[in-house]
Amino acid sequence: MKWLEIQVTTSQEAEEAVTGILYDLGAGGVVIKNPNDVKELAQTSEWDYFDPSLLEEGEEVKISAYFLITTDITDKVNFLKERIWELKSFGINVGNVKVEVSEVDEEDWADSWKKYYKPLKVGKRIVVRPLWEEYSPKEGEIVIDLDPGMAFGTGTHETTKMCLEFLEDIIKPGAVVFDVGCGSGILSIAASKLGASRVYGADVDEMAVKIARENVKLNGLENVEIFQSDLLKNFRGKADVIVANIIADAIIRLIPDVLPHLKEEGLFLASGIIKDRFEEVKERAEEFFEIIDMKEEKEWLSILMKEKG
Repeated sequence: MKWLEIQVTTSQEAEEAVTGILYDLGAGGVVIKNPNDVKELAQTSEWDYFDPSLLEEGEEVKISAYFLITTDITDKVNFLKERIWELKSFGINVGNVKVEVSEVDEEDWADSWKKYYKPLKVGKRIVVRPLWEEYSPKEGEIVIDLDPGMAFGTGTHETTKMCLEFLEDIIKPGAVVFDVGCGSGILSIAASKLGASRVYGADVDEMAVKIARENVKLNGLENVEIFQSDLLKNFRGKADVIVANIIADAIIRLIPDVLPHLKEEGLFLASGIIKDRFEEVKERAEEFFEIIDMKEEKEWLSILMKEKG
C-alpha cells in the first residue's frame, strides 16, 4: 500500500505541538527523529552495536507523518503549514520550518522507528523496555514493558524522564493517581508498579487511549484504568497525586480544575513546560498552589506542587 509521507523539520521546542497537529489531521503513524534522543541512547551501556550514521549534525527535529492518499490531501498539507505558523502566536519557536511531501511503501516506515529505542534506565530503579528488546532486570529494578506506538512516549523525552524520577519519590503504597494526558501510558504504568493502589489515565486522543490500554495489558496490571478525556473532564473522585505531562497552554488551562480532584495534602506534578513559558505557568499555578520542588533538563521544566496554606 502506498502512503503519503509528510516530513516536518522544526525545532525541539515545537516537537510535541507539531506532532499533535499531525495526529489531529489523521496521521496513521508518526516517526520522530530527535538528535538529542539518539545521542543520549548512544551513550548508554545497553547498546550492543550503535550505527554512527544515526548521529546527525544540528539540533532540529524531523517529524514524519503518514497519511492515506485521498483527494483532500493537498488541503491537509496547506492546513498543516498554517497551523504550524500559528504556533508562533503561542510563543512557540518553530525554528526554520520545512515541510516535505513524498510517497512511500507501508513496509518502508511501519517498523523503521523501532531501531531508535533500547532498554533505558530512568531514575534510580525504573527501566523502560521496548517490547521487541530483551532485558534481564537487576535486583530492585522496576521494568516497564512498552510498545510506544510510535510518537506517544518511550521515556526518552526529558519531560517524561523527569516525571518518572519524581514519581519514584512521591508515590506511596496505596496511593490513588490521576495521569492527565497519558500518551503511551508510561506514567500510569510506572505509578502502578511503584505501589499505587488505583491509577486512572486519560488522553484526548483516541489512538493514545488505545495504545495505553494495550501497554497496561502488556504489563499485566489490573489496577489501571485508561479512558478518553479532555484534561480532567471525565475523571471522578480525588487523587493523592495528579500528574500532567502535557504542554504549557494545557497546564495553564488545567490548573484551576486540579484542587477539586486532589485529596488533602495531595500533590500536583506538572511537566512539559518549555522554559520560555515557565513564568506564565508559575504565575497561574501560584494562585492555587505552592511550588515545593522543580526539575530542569535542557529547555524543559517539571514542577511539583501542593495546595497553598
